[in-house]
Amino acid sequence: MKLFQQLLVAGATVGLIAPIAAQASDVVNIEEMNSYTRSQKKSSRLDSNTFINVVSEDIANLKGRVDSLEVRQNNFEAGGFSDTTTLDGKVVFTVGALSFDGVSTDTVSDEATLFQYMWQGNLNTSFTGDDNLYVRLKTGNAGSWTKGKDHGTYLSSAKGNSNDIKVDKIWYEFPLGEQNTVFVGPMIENYYMHGTTPSIYKPVLKAFTLGGNGAAYGASTSQGAGWIYKADNGFAVSSNFTSKTMGSVGSKAAGYVNSGLLTDETQSSWATQVGITKDQYAISAIVNQKSAGWTDSYFSTAKGDDRNKDDSTNYGLRAWWRPLESGTAVPEVTFGYDTSTLDGYDTDDTTDAYFVGLTWKDTFNADDRIGVAFGQPQQNEGEEEDAFMWEAYYGFQVNDSITVTPAIFGASNANGTDGEDYTGAVIETQFKF
Repeated sequence: MKLFQQLLVAGATVGLIAPIAAQASDVVNIEEMNSYTRSQKKSSRLDSNTFINVVSEDIANLKGRVDSLEVRQNNFEAGGFSDTTTLDGKVVFTVGALSFDGVSTDTVSDEATLFQYMWQGNLNTSFTGDDNLYVRLKTGNAGSWTKGKDHGTYLSSAKGNSNDIKVDKIWYEFPLGEQNTVFVGPMIENYYMHGTTPSIYKPVLKAFTLGGNGAAYGASTSQGAGWIYKADNGFAVSSNFTSKTMGSVGSKAAGYVNSGLLTDETQSSWATQVGITKDQYAISAIVNQKSAGWTDSYFSTAKGDDRNKDDSTNYGLRAWWRPLESGTAVPEVTFGYDTSTLDGYDTDDTTDAYFVGLTWKDTFNADDRIGVAFGQPQQNEGEEEDAFMWEAYYGFQVNDSITVTPAIFGASNANGTDGEDYTGAVIETQFKF
Protein backbone atom coordinates (compact mmCIF):
# COMPACT_ATOMS: atom_id res chain seq x y z
CA MET A 1 0.00 0.00 0.00
CA LYS A 2 2.98 2.35 0.68
CA LEU A 3 4.16 1.80 -2.89
CA PHE A 4 0.69 2.61 -4.19
CA GLN A 5 0.65 5.84 -2.14
CA GLN A 6 4.10 6.87 -3.41
CA LEU A 7 2.99 6.33 -6.99
CA LEU A 8 -0.07 8.44 -6.33
CA VAL A 9 2.04 11.28 -4.88
CA ALA A 10 4.47 11.18 -7.80
CA GLY A 11 1.64 11.20 -10.29
CA ALA A 12 -0.08 13.97 -8.41
CA THR A 13 3.09 16.10 -8.47
CA VAL A 14 3.54 15.68 -12.22
CA GLY A 15 -0.13 16.27 -12.79
CA LEU A 16 0.05 19.45 -10.70
CA ILE A 17 3.13 20.92 -12.40
CA ALA A 18 1.76 20.40 -15.89
CA PRO A 19 -1.44 22.46 -15.51
CA ILE A 20 0.41 25.10 -13.52
CA ALA A 21 2.98 25.43 -16.26
CA ALA A 22 0.26 25.57 -18.87
CA GLN A 23 -1.63 28.20 -16.95
CA ALA A 24 1.51 30.21 -16.35
CA SER A 25 2.30 30.09 -20.05
CA ASP A 26 -1.14 31.39 -20.84
CA VAL A 27 -0.95 34.17 -18.28
CA VAL A 28 2.66 35.18 -18.74
CA ASN A 29 2.53 35.72 -22.53
CA ILE A 30 5.14 38.45 -23.21
CA GLU A 31 3.76 39.54 -26.54
CA GLU A 32 0.22 39.86 -25.24
CA MET A 33 1.45 41.73 -22.17
CA ASN A 34 3.45 44.19 -24.29
CA SER A 35 0.48 44.75 -26.53
CA TYR A 36 -1.75 45.20 -23.54
CA THR A 37 0.74 47.69 -22.02
CA ARG A 38 1.10 49.71 -25.17
CA SER A 39 -2.64 49.98 -25.73
CA GLN A 40 -3.82 50.44 -22.19
CA LYS A 41 -0.75 52.03 -20.65
CA LYS A 42 -1.13 49.87 -17.54
CA SER A 43 1.26 47.72 -15.45
CA SER A 44 2.61 44.49 -17.00
CA ARG A 45 2.71 42.83 -13.58
CA LEU A 46 1.12 39.26 -13.39
CA ASP A 47 -2.25 39.11 -11.61
CA SER A 48 -1.41 37.03 -8.49
CA ASN A 49 -5.03 36.51 -7.50
CA THR A 50 -5.81 34.89 -10.86
CA PHE A 51 -2.79 32.64 -10.60
CA ILE A 52 -3.71 31.50 -7.08
CA ASN A 53 -7.31 30.82 -8.07
CA VAL A 54 -6.27 28.69 -11.02
CA VAL A 55 -3.81 26.68 -8.94
CA SER A 56 -6.34 26.17 -6.14
CA GLU A 57 -8.91 24.84 -8.60
CA ASP A 58 -6.43 22.39 -10.08
CA ILE A 59 -5.41 21.18 -6.64
CA ALA A 60 -9.05 20.63 -5.68
CA ASN A 61 -9.68 18.60 -8.86
CA LEU A 62 -6.57 16.53 -8.26
CA LYS A 63 -7.57 15.82 -4.66
CA GLY A 64 -10.96 14.62 -5.83
CA ARG A 65 -9.36 12.21 -8.27
CA VAL A 66 -7.01 10.83 -5.60
CA ASP A 67 -9.92 10.33 -3.18
CA SER A 68 -11.84 8.48 -5.89
CA LEU A 69 -8.88 6.18 -6.56
CA GLU A 70 -8.56 5.40 -2.85
CA VAL A 71 -12.25 4.46 -2.67
CA ARG A 72 -11.94 2.17 -5.72
CA GLN A 73 -8.82 0.57 -4.26
CA ASN A 74 -10.54 -0.08 -0.92
CA ASN A 75 -13.51 -1.65 -2.68
CA PHE A 76 -11.20 -3.91 -4.67
CA GLU A 77 -9.34 -5.01 -1.56
CA ALA A 78 -12.68 -5.81 0.12
CA GLY A 79 -13.44 -8.35 -2.60
CA GLY A 80 -15.68 -6.34 -4.83
CA PHE A 81 -15.06 -6.53 -8.54
CA SER A 82 -18.40 -5.02 -9.55
CA ASP A 83 -21.00 -2.73 -8.09
CA THR A 84 -23.21 -5.67 -7.06
CA THR A 85 -21.01 -8.76 -6.53
CA THR A 86 -18.37 -9.70 -3.95
CA LEU A 87 -16.09 -12.71 -3.88
CA ASP A 88 -14.54 -14.50 -0.92
CA GLY A 89 -13.44 -18.06 -0.33
CA LYS A 90 -10.92 -20.48 1.09
CA VAL A 91 -8.48 -23.24 0.27
CA VAL A 92 -7.92 -26.15 2.67
CA PHE A 93 -4.91 -28.50 2.56
CA THR A 94 -5.44 -31.76 4.49
CA VAL A 95 -2.95 -34.47 5.44
CA GLY A 96 -4.39 -37.43 7.31
CA ALA A 97 -4.33 -41.13 8.08
CA LEU A 98 -6.74 -43.71 9.46
CA SER A 99 -6.33 -46.94 11.39
CA PHE A 100 -9.10 -49.59 11.49
CA ASP A 101 -9.70 -52.35 13.98
CA GLY A 102 -12.29 -54.96 13.10
CA VAL A 103 -13.74 -52.90 10.25
CA SER A 104 -14.04 -54.03 6.67
CA THR A 105 -11.98 -51.61 4.64
CA ASP A 106 -13.20 -52.56 1.19
CA THR A 107 -14.73 -49.14 0.64
CA VAL A 108 -12.21 -46.97 2.43
CA SER A 109 -8.91 -47.84 0.70
CA ASP A 110 -7.32 -49.81 3.52
CA GLU A 111 -6.15 -47.20 5.96
CA ALA A 112 -4.62 -44.90 3.34
CA THR A 113 -2.58 -41.84 4.27
CA LEU A 114 -3.82 -38.98 2.10
CA PHE A 115 -2.84 -35.47 1.08
CA GLN A 116 -5.71 -33.56 -0.50
CA TYR A 117 -7.14 -30.10 -1.07
CA MET A 118 -10.44 -28.28 -1.34
CA TRP A 119 -11.02 -24.90 -3.00
CA GLN A 120 -14.20 -22.86 -2.50
CA GLY A 121 -15.31 -19.51 -3.87
CA ASN A 122 -18.44 -17.67 -2.71
CA LEU A 123 -20.14 -15.14 -4.99
CA ASN A 124 -22.73 -12.88 -3.35
CA THR A 125 -24.74 -10.53 -5.54
CA SER A 126 -27.27 -7.98 -4.31
CA PHE A 127 -29.56 -6.08 -6.67
CA THR A 128 -31.58 -4.07 -4.12
CA GLY A 129 -29.31 -4.03 -1.07
CA ASP A 130 -31.59 -6.41 0.85
CA ASP A 131 -31.63 -9.46 -1.44
CA ASN A 132 -28.83 -11.89 -2.27
CA LEU A 133 -28.01 -14.25 -5.14
CA TYR A 134 -25.57 -16.81 -3.77
CA VAL A 135 -23.36 -18.94 -6.01
CA ARG A 136 -20.76 -21.30 -4.56
CA LEU A 137 -17.96 -22.74 -6.71
CA LYS A 138 -16.07 -25.71 -5.36
CA THR A 139 -13.53 -28.34 -6.31
CA GLY A 140 -11.10 -30.78 -4.74
CA ASN A 141 -9.44 -34.15 -5.04
CA ALA A 142 -10.79 -35.91 -1.93
CA GLY A 143 -11.41 -39.63 -2.02
CA SER A 144 -11.12 -42.83 -0.05
CA TRP A 145 -12.03 -42.64 3.64
CA THR A 146 -12.16 -38.82 3.74
CA LYS A 147 -15.43 -39.06 1.78
CA GLY A 148 -16.60 -42.33 3.32
CA LYS A 149 -20.13 -42.23 4.72
CA ASP A 150 -20.16 -45.91 5.70
CA HIS A 151 -18.20 -45.41 8.93
CA GLY A 152 -18.60 -41.70 9.63
CA THR A 153 -15.09 -40.67 8.51
CA TYR A 154 -16.27 -38.06 5.99
CA LEU A 155 -14.32 -34.81 6.61
CA SER A 156 -16.12 -31.45 6.56
CA SER A 157 -13.38 -30.09 4.28
CA ALA A 158 -13.55 -32.98 1.78
CA LYS A 159 -14.65 -32.38 -1.81
CA GLY A 160 -14.06 -34.79 -4.66
CA ASN A 161 -14.71 -33.16 -8.06
CA SER A 162 -11.68 -34.69 -9.77
CA ASN A 163 -10.17 -31.19 -9.82
CA ASP A 164 -13.09 -29.80 -11.87
CA ILE A 165 -14.58 -26.52 -10.66
CA LYS A 166 -18.34 -26.88 -10.42
CA VAL A 167 -21.30 -24.86 -9.20
CA ASP A 168 -21.89 -26.42 -5.80
CA LYS A 169 -24.72 -24.19 -4.51
CA ILE A 170 -26.96 -21.58 -6.07
CA TRP A 171 -30.05 -19.86 -4.71
CA TYR A 172 -31.76 -16.48 -4.38
CA GLU A 173 -33.14 -14.99 -1.17
CA PHE A 174 -35.15 -11.81 -0.76
CA PRO A 175 -37.15 -10.06 1.97
CA LEU A 176 -40.94 -10.11 2.09
CA GLY A 177 -41.83 -7.25 4.36
CA GLU A 178 -39.60 -6.45 7.34
CA GLN A 179 -39.55 -9.83 9.09
CA ASN A 180 -39.92 -12.47 6.38
CA THR A 181 -37.32 -13.93 4.04
CA VAL A 182 -38.03 -16.17 1.04
CA PHE A 183 -35.55 -18.64 -0.51
CA VAL A 184 -35.68 -20.36 -3.87
CA GLY A 185 -33.01 -22.20 -5.81
CA PRO A 186 -32.10 -25.21 -7.95
CA MET A 187 -29.15 -26.20 -5.68
CA ILE A 188 -29.72 -25.59 -1.97
CA GLU A 189 -29.66 -27.51 1.31
CA ASN A 190 -32.53 -27.15 3.74
CA TYR A 191 -30.41 -26.06 6.69
CA TYR A 192 -29.67 -22.74 4.96
CA MET A 193 -33.38 -21.99 5.23
CA HIS A 194 -33.79 -22.43 9.02
CA GLY A 195 -34.56 -19.45 11.19
CA THR A 196 -32.60 -20.65 14.23
CA THR A 197 -28.98 -21.79 14.01
CA PRO A 198 -28.97 -25.36 15.39
CA SER A 199 -25.29 -25.49 16.42
CA ILE A 200 -22.31 -23.18 17.06
CA TYR A 201 -19.81 -26.04 17.15
CA LYS A 202 -17.36 -26.02 14.21
CA PRO A 203 -16.57 -29.68 13.40
CA VAL A 204 -13.80 -31.60 11.64
CA LEU A 205 -16.09 -34.56 10.84
CA LYS A 206 -19.16 -33.91 8.73
CA ALA A 207 -21.11 -36.18 11.08
CA PHE A 208 -20.87 -33.48 13.76
CA THR A 209 -22.30 -30.61 11.71
CA LEU A 210 -25.71 -29.17 12.64
CA GLY A 211 -25.55 -30.64 16.14
CA GLY A 212 -25.43 -34.19 14.79
CA ASN A 213 -25.95 -34.67 11.06
CA GLY A 214 -28.28 -37.61 11.48
CA ALA A 215 -32.02 -37.66 10.91
CA ALA A 216 -33.79 -34.38 11.55
CA TYR A 217 -31.35 -32.09 9.75
CA GLY A 218 -29.04 -33.84 7.33
CA ALA A 219 -27.35 -32.35 4.27
CA SER A 220 -28.23 -32.95 0.65
CA THR A 221 -28.06 -30.45 -2.20
CA SER A 222 -31.21 -30.30 -4.32
CA GLN A 223 -33.85 -27.94 -5.64
CA GLY A 224 -36.08 -26.31 -3.11
CA ALA A 225 -37.75 -23.30 -1.57
CA GLY A 226 -38.31 -22.01 1.93
CA TRP A 227 -39.54 -19.22 4.18
CA ILE A 228 -38.31 -17.70 7.46
CA TYR A 229 -40.14 -15.42 9.87
CA LYS A 230 -38.03 -13.67 12.54
CA ALA A 231 -39.57 -11.56 15.29
CA ASP A 232 -37.76 -8.73 17.05
CA ASN A 233 -37.55 -10.75 20.29
CA GLY A 234 -35.51 -13.56 18.70
CA PHE A 235 -38.40 -15.93 18.01
CA ALA A 236 -38.28 -17.56 14.57
CA VAL A 237 -40.30 -20.05 12.58
CA SER A 238 -39.30 -21.52 9.23
CA SER A 239 -40.48 -24.11 6.76
CA ASN A 240 -38.83 -25.41 3.61
CA PHE A 241 -39.26 -28.09 0.99
CA THR A 242 -36.49 -29.74 -1.03
CA SER A 243 -36.69 -32.56 -3.56
CA LYS A 244 -34.55 -34.75 -5.77
CA THR A 245 -35.21 -36.17 -9.21
CA MET A 246 -32.65 -38.98 -9.14
CA GLY A 247 -33.04 -42.46 -7.77
CA SER A 248 -32.43 -43.98 -4.37
CA VAL A 249 -30.59 -47.07 -3.22
CA GLY A 250 -33.67 -48.08 -1.34
CA SER A 251 -36.43 -50.56 -1.96
CA LYS A 252 -38.15 -48.57 -4.74
CA ALA A 253 -35.10 -47.20 -6.54
CA ALA A 254 -36.23 -48.13 -10.02
CA GLY A 255 -39.40 -46.14 -9.72
CA TYR A 256 -37.68 -43.01 -8.41
CA VAL A 257 -35.31 -42.29 -11.26
CA ASN A 258 -36.19 -39.02 -13.02
CA SER A 259 -39.54 -38.96 -11.28
CA GLY A 260 -39.83 -35.18 -11.41
CA LEU A 261 -40.99 -32.81 -8.69
CA LEU A 262 -44.02 -32.98 -6.43
CA THR A 263 -45.02 -36.51 -7.39
CA ASP A 264 -45.74 -39.50 -5.15
CA GLU A 265 -42.37 -40.98 -6.11
CA THR A 266 -40.34 -37.82 -5.59
CA GLN A 267 -37.62 -38.02 -2.96
CA SER A 268 -38.37 -35.06 -0.74
CA SER A 269 -37.69 -33.41 2.59
CA TRP A 270 -40.19 -31.09 4.27
CA ALA A 271 -38.71 -29.47 7.38
CA THR A 272 -40.39 -27.06 9.80
CA GLN A 273 -38.46 -25.46 12.66
CA VAL A 274 -39.47 -23.29 15.62
CA GLY A 275 -36.88 -21.64 17.85
CA ILE A 276 -35.66 -18.62 19.75
CA THR A 277 -32.23 -17.00 19.71
CA LYS A 278 -30.70 -14.69 22.32
CA ASP A 279 -27.17 -13.29 22.68
CA GLN A 280 -25.99 -16.20 24.83
CA TYR A 281 -28.23 -19.09 23.85
CA ALA A 282 -30.67 -20.62 21.39
CA ILE A 283 -33.26 -23.41 21.59
CA SER A 284 -35.06 -24.98 18.65
CA ALA A 285 -37.26 -27.93 17.67
CA ILE A 286 -37.71 -29.36 14.19
CA VAL A 287 -39.87 -31.95 12.42
CA ASN A 288 -38.72 -33.26 9.04
CA GLN A 289 -40.88 -35.53 6.90
CA LYS A 290 -38.65 -37.41 4.44
CA SER A 291 -40.23 -39.32 1.58
CA ALA A 292 -39.36 -42.05 -0.91
CA GLY A 293 -35.95 -42.92 0.45
CA TRP A 294 -34.48 -39.44 0.87
CA THR A 295 -30.82 -39.84 1.94
CA ASP A 296 -28.79 -37.13 3.67
CA SER A 297 -27.27 -38.62 6.81
CA TYR A 298 -23.58 -38.65 7.81
CA PHE A 299 -24.20 -39.65 11.45
CA SER A 300 -25.83 -43.08 11.33
CA THR A 301 -25.08 -46.77 11.70
CA ALA A 302 -25.87 -49.17 8.86
CA LYS A 303 -29.21 -50.20 10.39
CA GLY A 304 -29.90 -46.61 11.37
CA ASP A 305 -29.82 -45.82 7.66
CA ASP A 306 -32.74 -48.20 6.99
CA ARG A 307 -35.06 -45.22 7.28
CA ASN A 308 -33.60 -44.05 3.96
CA LYS A 309 -35.38 -46.95 2.21
CA ASP A 310 -38.84 -45.45 2.41
CA ASP A 311 -40.71 -42.70 4.27
CA SER A 312 -39.68 -41.47 7.72
CA THR A 313 -40.77 -38.92 10.29
CA ASN A 314 -37.87 -37.25 12.08
CA TYR A 315 -37.82 -35.01 15.16
CA GLY A 316 -34.89 -33.02 16.48
CA LEU A 317 -34.04 -30.82 19.47
CA ARG A 318 -31.11 -28.40 19.48
CA ALA A 319 -29.73 -26.02 22.09
CA TRP A 320 -26.53 -24.04 22.46
CA TRP A 321 -25.09 -21.71 25.06
CA ARG A 322 -21.97 -19.56 25.27
CA PRO A 323 -20.35 -17.57 28.08
CA LEU A 324 -20.28 -13.79 28.15
CA GLU A 325 -16.50 -13.76 27.73
CA SER A 326 -14.14 -16.04 25.83
CA GLY A 327 -10.72 -17.10 27.06
CA THR A 328 -12.05 -18.74 30.22
CA ALA A 329 -12.29 -22.36 31.36
CA VAL A 330 -16.02 -22.35 30.58
CA PRO A 331 -16.72 -23.58 27.03
CA GLU A 332 -19.47 -22.98 24.51
CA VAL A 333 -21.87 -25.93 24.55
CA THR A 334 -24.06 -27.38 21.80
CA PHE A 335 -26.48 -30.25 22.44
CA GLY A 336 -28.52 -32.21 19.92
CA TYR A 337 -30.99 -35.09 20.01
CA ASP A 338 -32.77 -36.78 17.07
CA THR A 339 -35.36 -39.51 16.89
CA SER A 340 -36.78 -41.07 13.74
CA THR A 341 -39.67 -43.41 12.91
CA LEU A 342 -39.61 -45.44 9.73
CA ASP A 343 -42.99 -45.48 7.96
CA GLY A 344 -44.09 -48.18 5.56
CA TYR A 345 -40.99 -50.38 5.45
CA ASP A 346 -40.80 -53.87 6.98
CA THR A 347 -41.66 -52.56 10.45
CA ASP A 348 -42.06 -49.18 12.08
CA ASP A 349 -38.50 -49.07 13.40
CA THR A 350 -37.34 -46.26 15.66
CA THR A 351 -33.83 -44.80 15.73
CA ASP A 352 -32.25 -42.14 17.93
CA ALA A 353 -29.01 -40.20 18.30
CA TYR A 354 -27.41 -37.58 20.55
CA PHE A 355 -24.56 -35.07 20.20
CA VAL A 356 -22.49 -32.85 22.52
CA GLY A 357 -20.03 -30.26 21.24
CA LEU A 358 -17.70 -28.13 23.41
CA THR A 359 -15.66 -25.15 22.22
CA TRP A 360 -13.05 -23.04 24.05
CA LYS A 361 -12.04 -19.80 22.32
CA ASP A 362 -9.02 -17.52 22.90
CA THR A 363 -7.58 -19.95 25.44
CA PHE A 364 -3.87 -19.59 24.64
CA ASN A 365 -3.86 -16.98 21.89
CA ALA A 366 -6.38 -14.62 20.35
CA ASP A 367 -8.74 -16.30 17.88
CA ASP A 368 -7.59 -19.84 18.66
CA ARG A 369 -10.18 -22.60 19.09
CA ILE A 370 -10.27 -25.89 21.01
CA GLY A 371 -13.06 -28.26 20.04
CA VAL A 372 -14.26 -31.54 21.54
CA ALA A 373 -17.34 -33.42 20.33
CA PHE A 374 -18.87 -36.81 20.95
CA GLY A 375 -22.14 -38.63 20.52
CA GLN A 376 -24.12 -41.64 19.41
CA PRO A 377 -24.90 -41.91 15.68
CA GLN A 378 -28.48 -42.52 14.53
CA GLN A 379 -28.94 -46.11 15.69
CA ASN A 380 -31.68 -48.70 15.49
CA GLU A 381 -32.92 -49.76 18.90
CA GLY A 382 -32.32 -53.42 18.03
CA GLU A 383 -28.56 -53.18 17.28
CA GLU A 384 -25.99 -55.30 19.14
CA GLU A 385 -23.87 -52.53 20.64
CA ASP A 386 -24.14 -48.80 21.19
CA ALA A 387 -22.11 -46.90 18.63
CA PHE A 388 -19.98 -43.96 19.78
CA MET A 389 -18.05 -41.28 17.85
CA TRP A 390 -15.70 -38.50 18.99
CA GLU A 391 -13.24 -35.85 17.81
CA ALA A 392 -10.85 -33.30 19.33
CA TYR A 393 -8.84 -30.50 17.70
CA TYR A 394 -6.88 -27.32 18.28
CA GLY A 395 -7.10 -24.59 15.67
CA PHE A 396 -4.68 -21.67 15.88
CA GLN A 397 -4.42 -18.66 13.60
CA VAL A 398 -1.06 -17.96 12.04
CA ASN A 399 -2.42 -14.63 10.80
CA ASP A 400 -5.75 -13.20 9.66
CA SER A 401 -5.81 -15.46 6.60
CA ILE A 402 -4.15 -18.73 7.66
CA THR A 403 -5.39 -21.24 10.26
CA VAL A 404 -3.72 -24.56 11.12
CA THR A 405 -5.81 -27.27 12.81
CA PRO A 406 -4.42 -30.61 14.00
CA ALA A 407 -7.20 -33.05 14.95
CA ILE A 408 -7.81 -36.61 16.08
CA PHE A 409 -11.06 -38.56 15.85
CA GLY A 410 -12.43 -42.05 16.20
CA ALA A 411 -15.33 -44.41 16.84
CA SER A 412 -16.15 -47.57 18.73
CA ASN A 413 -18.75 -50.06 17.51
CA ALA A 414 -19.06 -47.74 14.55
CA ASN A 415 -21.95 -49.59 12.90
CA GLY A 416 -23.58 -50.95 16.04
CA THR A 417 -21.41 -54.06 15.86
CA ASP A 418 -18.94 -55.08 18.55
CA GLY A 419 -15.31 -54.43 17.63
CA GLU A 420 -15.81 -52.12 14.64
CA ASP A 421 -13.43 -49.35 15.76
CA TYR A 422 -11.20 -46.79 14.07
CA THR A 423 -8.89 -43.89 14.94
CA GLY A 424 -7.79 -41.11 12.62
CA ALA A 425 -5.62 -38.00 12.61
CA VAL A 426 -5.45 -35.01 10.26
CA ILE A 427 -3.72 -31.66 9.96
CA GLU A 428 -5.74 -29.04 8.09
CA THR A 429 -4.33 -25.73 6.85
CA GLN A 430 -6.91 -23.19 5.75
CA PHE A 431 -6.18 -20.14 3.59
CA LYS A 432 -8.95 -17.52 3.47
CA PHE A 433 -9.27 -14.87 0.79
